[in-house]
Amino acid sequence: MSSTNKPVNQKAWLLILPVFICVAFSAILPLMTVVNYSVQDIISPERRVFVGTEWFASVMRDEDLHAALGRQITYSLAVLLVEIPLGILLALSMPATGWKASATLVIVALSLLIPWNVVGTIWQIYGRADIGLMGATLQALGIDYSYTGNASDAWMTVLVMDVWHWTPLVALLCYAGLRSIPDAYYQAARIDGASKLAVFRYIQLPKMRGVLMIAVLLRFMDSFMIYTEPFVLTGGGPGNATTFLSQYLTQKAVGQFDLGPAAAFSLIYFLIILLLCFILYNWMQRVGTADKEGGHE
Repeated sequence: MSSTNKPVNQKAWLLILPVFICVAFSAILPLMTVVNYSVQDIISPERRVFVGTEWFASVMRDEDLHAALGRQITYSLAVLLVEIPLGILLALSMPATGWKASATLVIVALSLLIPWNVVGTIWQIYGRADIGLMGATLQALGIDYSYTGNASDAWMTVLVMDVWHWTPLVALLCYAGLRSIPDAYYQAARIDGASKLAVFRYIQLPKMRGVLMIAVLLRFMDSFMIYTEPFVLTGGGPGNATTFLSQYLTQKAVGQFDLGPAAAFSLIYFLIILLLCFILYNWMQRVGTADKEGGHE
């Protein structure tokens, strides 16, 4: 059979032209502006001096940046280690059908509807020893708790606040992955006499791998850019205990008005996120491939 060459209609590209325009104005142009600031010393709006990579070298030598980066990586890893297993357990315990399933989904998703600044305010009140339920309870139990005066308490409060706010997102993603598994897999497992642990290990977990990868990447990126909640709750304190990278960047750009170093730091910040997400994605892909090969064996 001879194949006929049909003319290709390129007019369809016009339909996505508005998207390219929106992306250019919302992402590309601001990025170009940041790159421009990162290689200049902005003395005044009328006077600028080209400095090349001087700001990048200065930022990389900044010890406060190194400390903030260490706090940020530790915090993001702690978020993943807590929220991913907790979200999976929550999804496994949720009803599959009926009105209970609908009610549970609504209840679980409630915390996701609360704005970030309100979340910080809620936990700011919740942790106070005089009027807050958690703070007063811990004080009554004899626990010396103060998220404003103790660095460990502040760090743990920010972590628990994030777990409360964002674990439902992981749970909803895992729940969607569980509901997409055909009943035939469970029927075959019952015939074989598989235990609940075996069903989870060989059926549920492999089928959730795709949504888990999305959950890990979303939560890592979001936790790595956290700003509003710790800013409202602790203001970055006590000391610098909860001053993460985003707040450190804001202090540079707004507090000190060092636009050049702040622009250089924001580009480094962006590259760090891309690099770590790339490493996470490839690691999860390799783990998934190894599991599949082990299952076939």
